[in-house]
Amino acid sequence: MCQNDKQDPGGSVDKRAKGKANPGKAAGKKTVTSSPKPRVKVTPQTPAPKTAHTYLTQVVDKGKFQKVGETLTIRAGDTLELRCKGNPVQWGVPYYLEEEDEGRLRIVQHERYGTLILANATGADTGEYTCYPMYCEDKDCRKEYDKAVKVFIFFPDPQELFVPSSDYYEVIQLRTNWPTVLPCQVTSPQAKVTLHREFPPMEIKVDGTEISFDVKRGFTIHRPKQYHAGSLYCVASLGNLRQSSTKYMLIYVNYPAAPPAPVIRASSDAVHLGGNLQVTCTVVGERDVAVDFTWEYPGQQIGRPLYTQDSVIPVQVAGRGNQQSQTVLLVDEVREVDQGTYTCTAQNLEGSRSVSTTVKVLPARTITKPKKP
Repeated sequence: MCQNDKQDPGGSVDKRAKGKANPGKAAGKKTVTSSPKPRVKVTPQTPAPKTAHTYLTQVVDKGKFQKVGETLTIRAGDTLELRCKGNPVQWGVPYYLEEEDEGRLRIVQHERYGTLILANATGADTGEYTCYPMYCEDKDCRKEYDKAVKVFIFFPDPQELFVPSSDYYEVIQLRTNWPTVLPCQVTSPQAKVTLHREFPPMEIKVDGTEISFDVKRGFTIHRPKQYHAGSLYCVASLGNLRQSSTKYMLIYVNYPAAPPAPVIRASSDAVHLGGNLQVTCTVVGERDVAVDFTWEYPGQQIGRPLYTQDSVIPVQVAGRGNQQSQTVLLVDEVREVDQGTYTCTAQNLEGSRSVSTTVKVLPARTITKPKKP
């Protein structure tokens, strides 16, 4: 604008001046001219350095590496060598290897990466291998779980289609509020796996909704029901080889949706010496859910024994079939030591809650004899 305000050599005036070019000169006054703004050199910003991502590589030959994906297959008898970028890093391996002490597993930390070497691999080594980068402050280090990298490694064994187990039977709870996993882990991702019931003998349909199969996890029963209980096992086939897995004894457990909500009530807030006291604790909840009660009461201090009456009865609440679990604490011939707080704790498989009430002990009643006429 300042440059355009100057008079054009050809006598023309910039239209943006709206016919008032150099008004100061026309009036014979000193003209104050604004200096053009100095040019600022704009340096393009350097993008912030990206955080180095942790990744796994497999050493396939001397000086040759390949990046590892979600799964990896290594022949039984071969040596596995993994590298994980980071200093330091920590490794997670199948529990079988954590307990083994044969020297087949070696872990070495180098300046920029950690190495895991597993020699003479077997089908039993099949499982998940994890590299955890470590965040350290001075000598205090912790795992960075959000940056962990995992790989599931199969070690196909021509004689073993299933990962060996020392147990002939494995007991698994069928929880109504939690998916149930039957860990039929195979040593080869090529094996075909089916689910079977021992009695009556039959193959169980796997539709991907009620029951699904993942070669890395096994079979998952997503919403366990009572009819899923029983003795189940898996069958794997590959080529001419067909084998059965460990048997899984599934026990149905009706897990509650929440911890119990007990209600406490004393027969009286104040009891005279020598009188009787009853403190009732009640829980109304789902049917077939066991509730355990425990008491804390003032008489415990002197070893006063606990006397209770427990009961479980079906009840209807808002048109639904529920269950009432109840315990009554009986205190006969109340003493001064029975004054204080009575606490009832109700517990089920989901948790526990406590409620309390306070009872006051009054002096013994004075019996007034009637006057003789």
